[in-house]
Amino acid sequence: MIRPALTEIGIFLIPFAVYALFLIATRSGLFVQSSWPIYTIARLALMALVLVIAGLIGLAHFSGAAPDSTYVPAHIENGRLVPGMEK
Repeated sequence: MIRPALTEIGIFLIPFAVYALFLIATRSGLFVQSSWPIYTIARLALMALVLVIAGLIGLAHFSGAAPDSTYVPAHIENGRLVPGMEK
């Protein structure tokens, strides 16, 4: 479960990273306070939340088992370890 959480954190940071790259490319001053007004931070946070919500919807919709499938956990069969699978 840690991988999807880290993925969503990374997705949240994408708009901020793109804006930081824009500031670097335009030589506007990455660490200058006037480059990061509250209005811009709010817009970036809103875009980030939209991306995270879309990512969570995609994760919930497109991951997991197929409908009507049954998960058989890993077990030992004839002295061999059989990995878990969906039937």
